[in-house]
Amino acid sequence: MHTSAHTVLYDPDGLIEADLPLDREAYECLVTAVLAWTDQDNLTDRDLEQIALQLTGHARAVASDVRRRADQLPKDSGPRALADVVLRQAEGRLSVPIEGTVRCVQNRARLVRALYERLDRLEAAATPAV
Repeated sequence: MHTSAHTVLYDPDGLIEADLPLDREAYECLVTAVLAWTDQDNLTDRDLEQIALQLTGHARAVASDVRRRADQLPKDSGPRALADVVLRQAEGRLSVPIEGTVRCVQNRARLVRALYERLDRLEAAATPAV
């Protein structure tokens, strides 16, 4: 007997997420605040881990958007090649375990910033010149 009210969706290409807008402004504010830190400012290791987790999840979402945008460009285009490099670097940086340190959180914030910069450049490259 099936009693669950939940439906499992199979979406290996991430098409459902593709149309959902990222909460960019809030995360850009978080990135700015994190990069301005000079020390822990009364944050516990657990607080820092939670912030790192938030930034990690958001970095993965932005990386998915970067991948989708890059895949829309010709395979031999410069912007796509640069996006591939940034995505490989992001994958490596995201594979590093999270630590409850300011350094770890700031590294995740830098990654989010770099991914947004690449996403903006891809959107500019995809916009036809007038």
